[in-house]
Amino acid sequence: MFEQLLRLVKENAGDAIIKNPAIPNERNDEAIETAAGSIMNSLKGQAGSGNLDSILDIFKGSGQASASPVVNNLTTGVAGDLMKKFGLDSGAAGNIVNQIVPVVMNQLKKKTNDPNDSSIDLEGVIGSLTGKIGGNIPGKIKGIFGG
Repeated sequence: MFEQLLRLVKENAGDAIIKNPAIPNERNDEAIETAAGSIMNSLKGQAGSGNLDSILDIFKGSGQASASPVVNNLTTGVAGDLMKKFGLDSGAAGNIVNQIVPVVMNQLKKKTNDPNDSSIDLEGVIGSLTGKIGGNIPGKIKGIFGG
């Protein structure tokens, strides 16, 4: 899943990172990797602390994934990592995060729900976050979609 997440961040990094004077051009790839890694680590942390149902909620329904409280937590974590690694102030980091995280999470939701896109599926996402596939995950996934 990390590779797909990295690709989504890279595809959406234009104004937020690539054209951002606060991030030196020679560090653009590092900033993209930091953002993607931070999103992944934050999701893993949420899953590990018992919020797997909240993460699953991101992927169900017709609403925007970016409206989820989990995504709000992600933005805080990603902003903090960018501030530490690149010496950004909270405004600059927040600007980057607000341009990337909601879009990436909405695209991730769209990809997992698109039957014509096999690049990423919900069971794979959950498996990546929990370190396991199987158990009650298929049942939870089935429950989300009314099965």
